[in-house]
Amino acid sequence: MNVLTPGEPFNVSPDRTTAGGDRPPAVEVLSAEKVFSNGTRGLAPIDLSIADGEFLTLIGPSGCGKSTLLKLIANLIEPSDGRLLWWRGDFAQVGEDGRRFAFVFQEPTLMPWARVDANVRLPLELAGIANAKTAPAVAEAIERVGLSKFARHFPRQLSGGMKMRVSIARALVTNPNLLLMDEPFGALDEFTRNNLDADLIKLWWERKLTTVFVTHSIYEAVFLSTRIIVMAANPGRIFRTMTIDAPQPRDEGFRDSAQFAAYCRELSTWLAEASLPSAPGGAL
Repeated sequence: MNVLTPGEPFNVSPDRTTAGGDRPPAVEVLSAEKVFSNGTRGLAPIDLSIADGEFLTLIGPSGCGKSTLLKLIANLIEPSDGRLLWWRGDFAQVGEDGRRFAFVFQEPTLMPWARVDANVRLPLELAGIANAKTAPAVAEAIERVGLSKFARHFPRQLSGGMKMRVSIARALVTNPNLLLMDEPFGALDEFTRNNLDADLIKLWWERKLTTVFVTHSIYEAVFLSTRIIVMAANPGRIFRTMTIDAPQPRDEGFRDSAQFAAYCRELSTWLAEASLPSAPGGAL
């Protein structure tokens, strides 16, 4: 595993306004479906291409397969049929330079007996990298999430939002190209959540991370995303897609704009339609 040291340049598209360009998709979901061992059909066949550098959000009613699709993308579960490609190859190549990913779960899942810097260092230790070599990368990841003053604190000394920042730093320390996030801010209060959303979109913009984000929040989805996939349930499937055509990086001014309100209204209507038993499905 390669680790960036502070100051090392990131691979950024020359055109920062458009994800992908001539680069291959980060992920391709090719007619992938999921039937669980009890016979439950979690996902109907899904076709989805995730462009390199885009911020894609999955949203939909409970039980529509958002987390299942995210786990397929993370290779935590395998499709019952169909297949996935990562950077136009199979999963065996994931982990190579330029083809790394990290997963941020709903809960921070920190080691309570370890200090912040030790929690952030964990992925590098698991990769067998000596502590002396990881120190710059750990410090840079902690600084990037605004917790440099808390590097020697224990999780019990942190707020909920700070714990989630540690979880994000732990994901960033491996210098991923693809960041997968499963409702990471869902349990936080609105003020903390908005602050973390603002920090996340700045991070995405600066590092041009391909990001796949799961949420139940309409406002969060519109604020963060370049594209939103609305899913419907029984079985989980793509219902509609929305492109958010707004300048980046976004700030509080966007939240107060008429454009933001219009996107939220339309997305709310689509979610209501996706919750109906008769909601059709589609491919993308």
